[in-house]
Amino acid sequence: MSLKADIVIVGAGVIGLAVASEVARQNREVYILERNERFGLESSSRNSGVIHTSIFSPRGSLNAKLCIEGLNLLYGICEKHSIGYKKTGKLLVAITGADVGGLEMLYKRSDEGIDMKILSEKEMLEMEPDIAGKAAIFLPEAGVVDAYGLMCYFLGRARDAGAQLVCKSEVTGIDKIAGGYRLTLAEPGGTSTLTTRMLINCAGFYSDKVAAMAGIDTVKEDYKIYYFKGEYYSVLPGKGKAISRYLVYPVLKAGALIGIHTVLDLDGRVRLGPDFYPVDRISYYLDDSRKDIFYKATKMLFPFIEWDDIEPESAGVMPRRYACDEPFREYLIRHEQDRGLPGLINLVGIESPGLTASPAIGRYVGNLANEILKN
Repeated sequence: MSLKADIVIVGAGVIGLAVASEVARQNREVYILERNERFGLESSSRNSGVIHTSIFSPRGSLNAKLCIEGLNLLYGICEKHSIGYKKTGKLLVAITGADVGGLEMLYKRSDEGIDMKILSEKEMLEMEPDIAGKAAIFLPEAGVVDAYGLMCYFLGRARDAGAQLVCKSEVTGIDKIAGGYRLTLAEPGGTSTLTTRMLINCAGFYSDKVAAMAGIDTVKEDYKIYYFKGEYYSVLPGKGKAISRYLVYPVLKAGALIGIHTVLDLDGRVRLGPDFYPVDRISYYLDDSRKDIFYKATKMLFPFIEWDDIEPESAGVMPRRYACDEPFREYLIRHEQDRGLPGLINLVGIESPGLTASPAIGRYVGNLANEILKN
């Protein structure tokens, strides 16, 4: 590895790779550091793959703005570069009459440029006869994408512009030096150092820890990351085929993270989930202890589903900047110059819809990098 770089990106998940694809240039020495043996092994490879429409992100938030921009970019990228995707559309269902008011409130979000249509019960059942509900919103732009294929595209674009991915390289120390930063790295052969003019923190689960290494009080500045585990259940193929046309979500209850919903894979499989709940550590262990939660939630949407039709399949963990009892905090994408850390860009709390927003996040950070480096 060269001892000097223009830009170092910490983290090779979908966000780090999207950023790399925008900041890499032939006249820049760019490195992407990844603590694991391959890219995308954490939240980027354990999510639903859903292409979102921003309707679940608070109005006016950076999350919502980047989701809308990313949605429009993402379909173009997939089409142009033959990345697997399916524009399925999403049905957001009011299961009971009490949920209809929430549906009508969400429909007001159409003034943000979210393409949607409100459906009566009759219209909803014409689209998806097996749903139990009183009304729905149809979001035609929602879909699913091959997350791994998208990451390969971002990495390929970055490499074509000269960037290098270095795996099994974990940042363990950051020192501010004249003109940039000196990183201490733990690698299979021991420790090494790398200096860089610019440091971009895309470390996901560990983004608060990387920010702390640079000298930021993560608790005081609301950079602390909280973990939320999401479990997925598979639906037996015979039953799954009947509900494989659209993504189907229940209207969110007040204070809920997200309702258990259908997830459609590109190969035709149907999954249920995730049912996010807070955890203290990252673990992908899965058993059937939450099956009753899944069964009851699914039964409300699809009465024909029986207990033996669903089985636990996989789990993922999502990072965000606020605990269950705290108010929403939007994506933090920040150049830390005013904290005496010029050239450090932190990306913290990039929760769902981060996958959808990734092309827009890459552009956003790319513009910041251009302003900082002036080249």
